[in-house]
Amino acid sequence: MNRRRQRGVGAAARRLAGLAAVAAAACGDAATADRSAAGDDARAAVPVSAVTRNQALHIPMRDGVRIAVDVWLPDGIQSGDQLPAMMRATRYWRARGEVGIPLEETSNFAEAERWNRAGYALVLVDGRGSGASFGIRRFELAEDEVTDYGEVADWIADQPWSNGRVGAYGVSYAGNTAEMLAVNRRSAVKAVAPLFNDFDNFGHLIFPGGVLTVGFLEDWSNRTRMQDLNDICGLSNAMGAACDEVQSRITGVKPVDADGDGSLLAAAVAEHQANTVPFEAALEYEFRDDPFGPYGETNVGHRRSPSGHLPQIEESGVAMFIRVGWQDAATVNGTLGRYNTITNPQQVFIGPWDHGARNDTDPFKADDTPVQPDADARFEELVAFFDAHLKEDGSGATPTEIHYYTLGADRWTRTETWPPAGFDDVTWYFGEGGTLSTEAPAPEAGEDSHIVDFTATTGTRNRWYTNGGGGDVVYGDRRAEDEKLLIYTSAPLVVDTEVTGHPVVTLHLASTETDGAFIVYLEDVAPDGTVRYITEGQLRGVMRAVTDAPPLYRKYGPHRSETRADALPLVPGEVAELSFDLWATSVLFRAGHRIRVALAGADADTFLRYPRDGSVPEWTVQRNAVHASRIVLPTKGG
Repeated sequence: MNRRRQRGVGAAARRLAGLAAVAAAACGDAATADRSAAGDDARAAVPVSAVTRNQALHIPMRDGVRIAVDVWLPDGIQSGDQLPAMMRATRYWRARGEVGIPLEETSNFAEAERWNRAGYALVLVDGRGSGASFGIRRFELAEDEVTDYGEVADWIADQPWSNGRVGAYGVSYAGNTAEMLAVNRRSAVKAVAPLFNDFDNFGHLIFPGGVLTVGFLEDWSNRTRMQDLNDICGLSNAMGAACDEVQSRITGVKPVDADGDGSLLAAAVAEHQANTVPFEAALEYEFRDDPFGPYGETNVGHRRSPSGHLPQIEESGVAMFIRVGWQDAATVNGTLGRYNTITNPQQVFIGPWDHGARNDTDPFKADDTPVQPDADARFEELVAFFDAHLKEDGSGATPTEIHYYTLGADRWTRTETWPPAGFDDVTWYFGEGGTLSTEAPAPEAGEDSHIVDFTATTGTRNRWYTNGGGGDVVYGDRRAEDEKLLIYTSAPLVVDTEVTGHPVVTLHLASTETDGAFIVYLEDVAPDGTVRYITEGQLRGVMRAVTDAPPLYRKYGPHRSETRADALPLVPGEVAELSFDLWATSVLFRAGHRIRVALAGADADTFLRYPRDGSVPEWTVQRNAVHASRIVLPTKGG
């Protein structure tokens, strides 16, 4: 096992050792004889007792596949009581199998207690091909999995304790399932809360700009493979006696109540052997329309993300409550793209958060700054949203608005439009001697040479790792790493200058190779020389072709199809234009600070190396009136 995989397994072991959730997110097909016995009407024949606080059971789907769910009802609920239900569906185990502990100490009790006390039933779901559910996973969020969630919602609405209204929420993958539930357009589903979810998985997490996030994906794929195979000792990195000790406390995923001898769970796990392994598939997959995995699935780049199902989501009319962090992969661009594309009511909060808002990531604050609002306040906001749509006396109203935090200013702003009003595009040109200036370059030729340094890195506490359970986003002082990059830095700013929106960089350069990764960082340089990371953007060289075809959702820079037919290799030695947006941000550059743009051709701990043949590109960056390399910043002040 290589070092990167050991890091991923070690992280899972630490989570298990603390009895925290195995999955970082919340934070099936039955055997033939079993399917035959279930019958076509099995869904209606799986009642939940109104007096049982927690039940674990299988719900057969249209094709006989059994989906495992945990149902939590409020303590003291009486026959005839009816209440709305909250649904959280995941592929990271809906619950752990825990040995010899009371109900109040089980992994999901605290979550269930909060929702039950708020007046909701809570239904936790193992996605098809994961946990204790049967079936296989050809790819994440495949159509059969998404359809299952609609049938689970139907089942919930039919229960005697249900008022017929269902909401869905979740962080990360569970946020994806919450949004994808709307694709089914079930009348019972009134509202969803996709929190920190991957609206466009290809574009904003796995292949941003066409560049594979190999560091994140290998860890994630390795961990989820062990989960799908119920390998609790592998997740704990435990062998021999250490494995026995782990299994004495945690047996793996929680089986359903009827599975007394474990045979159902064993049969489900056996089916999971056929699941596609995402990391292995991604190494052979480069463009959105390439075949993916051993089943040869096509167009997965759109099919597996909410962004590929926007007409259905809009038709559902569901209200949406959305949270996202400025530095949580590139998911903020999906949130903003969704906001400006469909008409569903959307209340959006963009904060200084890592994945799941476990940590504050404002680079101008101390690393241990507490998250605000805190978890209790955030839960109250969530309950108020769902109460409006799922309670009998709810208003049914959700404002369409964005609340965003400005890094370095410790300030929240409300807007109904994006980009917000009051910002003007200011162009900063790359200049001689690594300068960055608003003065246009002279006509005479100017250029800078740069040999890509493949040791350059942003570490493993960056915006990409946090999405896979990597924790807080801490880039630290970037000045040492910037010495490996091609940098352009402004003079000290005379006044405070806010940048809010989508920076767009345009590079005119020639490379010695036909491909490469082009990464651009926007940074703040303090008077004492400290360099703080603000945001970044990247583009793979062969993805550079721009198309006039309309995108599936609103984008903020040049649009690319990212399909194989539009691949456009660089011509060695020939100047090419590469123009792309950096991931959205809101930041206040203080007077006396300087703005820096840093160019890299690699991030050793994060992205796959390009070109993939191991060659080392040399760039010649143009900075003259004809080929003016530059960045455009949406600016207020300055």
